[in-house]
Amino acid sequence: MTAPADALLFDLGGVIMGIDLDRCFASWGADAGVPLATLRERHRYDEMHERHERGEASDAEFFASRARMLDIELTDARWLVGWNEIFTQEITPVVRLVERVKDRVPVYAFSNTNAAHMRVWSPRFAPALAHFREVFVSHELGARKPERAAFEEVARRIGVAPPRILFFDDTRTNVEGARAAGLQSVWVREPQDVADALRPWLEAT
Repeated sequence: MTAPADALLFDLGGVIMGIDLDRCFASWGADAGVPLATLRERHRYDEMHERHERGEASDAEFFASRARMLDIELTDARWLVGWNEIFTQEITPVVRLVERVKDRVPVYAFSNTNAAHMRVWSPRFAPALAHFREVFVSHELGARKPERAAFEEVARRIGVAPPRILFFDDTRTNVEGARAAGLQSVWVREPQDVADALRPWLEAT
């Protein structure tokens, strides 16, 4: 059971909008003539990935690092096409829940992302994003989840003390990082997890 909250904070990828890294591997693999499964096996999240999400590394630097990691060569244009294939569909059940409570409690979003991806998801998911008072992104903050500094800066910008913010994320390490920073947190594995946490506001509507 969560304590009362004065603001809700939602992750985007995996909570509000669907993502599937295999779609990237399929695109890159088709261009490079390498099976998707091979690229999936070679891939790992590394320091360069984190730097890219903090805005510390350019797309070109990030793509060069993927070329070394995955052992394939593509033009930056083709890397970008595949990279932007990651997005699938709006996670409608959660979006509808956010829409139902947004007039009862302020709702915000916080995403680990990069400028290239943001140029794609901002217009594609605009109707869902319109429910949020503000969307915070790691590459503009210069900090990313699960770093304590990232959560503290988001709380400062919202203007609500961390213990009064209820955070939703589908990645356990991000949930743990939020809790370490003082936020209330819900690990989202299915839309029902969100519905259960929002029950006090849903019952008030």
